[in-house]
Amino acid sequence: MDAIVGIDVSKDRLDAHIRPAGLAFSVTRDAEGLTSLVDHLTPLGVKAIGVEATGGFETMVVASLGAAGLPVVVVNPAQVRAFATALGKRAKTDPIDAAVIAHFVEAIKPEIRPLPDAQTQLFADLIARRRQILTMLVAERQRETRAPERLRKSIKRLIKALEKELDTLDRDIDRVVQSSPIWSKNEGLMSSVPGIGPNIARTLMAELPELGSLDRRKIAALVGLAPWTRQSGQWRGKSFIGGGRAPARAALFMGAMVAVQHNPVLKAFRETLLAAGKPKMVTIIAVARKLLTILNAIIRDQKPWDPKSA
Repeated sequence: MDAIVGIDVSKDRLDAHIRPAGLAFSVTRDAEGLTSLVDHLTPLGVKAIGVEATGGFETMVVASLGAAGLPVVVVNPAQVRAFATALGKRAKTDPIDAAVIAHFVEAIKPEIRPLPDAQTQLFADLIARRRQILTMLVAERQRETRAPERLRKSIKRLIKALEKELDTLDRDIDRVVQSSPIWSKNEGLMSSVPGIGPNIARTLMAELPELGSLDRRKIAALVGLAPWTRQSGQWRGKSFIGGGRAPARAALFMGAMVAVQHNPVLKAFRETLLAAGKPKMVTIIAVARKLLTILNAIIRDQKPWDPKSA
């Protein structure tokens, strides 16, 4: 029987659980431990290995397993926790979490996707770092407005350094995009849509490489823009969005805010929703979802924006 593995990742240790055998073991989260992990799992005929996203600690683990040709998938910790709650497992330890992850992967069967190559991973890392620098800049500029005079010089020096680092990152990202004919073309195709600039296009290329390869429902679900509803009997609750890839979703919201001002098609789409009594936030979500559908079709068909076909 095919083995399903769950791995709980902490700062210093990896806890693994193998279903259906129920075997469990742990290794250190270092080069020696990763080698031991791969050696242990390779002969088992593993069908899937679930690794919970832990803010970056999982990156080296996933890369090592993928490089060994093992089928690994990163799972959403919120979904795993909800799954554990549904199973009635309130206790939370690393070995228990590993067992729950394995059970989750066995039950849900998440799709195993190829891991990004080194160039794609570099691109994603540069985009993520740019996002971090922007967040720091916003925070420092806000501090500057309310800081006493004695501290403003320090804040201004840091802002200047962050702006310099942002310029360097933008040049690095430019070089990466220009080095790839595919990325360069896709950036141009997406930027043909009013509301989508180079930074949004690059964020989507880095955070959503599946763009153009999935249908509109699957790509919306992947980003976290597919609405889910609550209902019981005759009671109907509000629909919500959530989960998915937050950076890509944030980029699409930014694009939607610009598009409702400068894109005639999406502006008219939103006005129709507003006239029907939809709340403003709901209309922006709908515009972001429609924008994603448009971009997905553009990358799939490799044709620039055409207002008539939107």
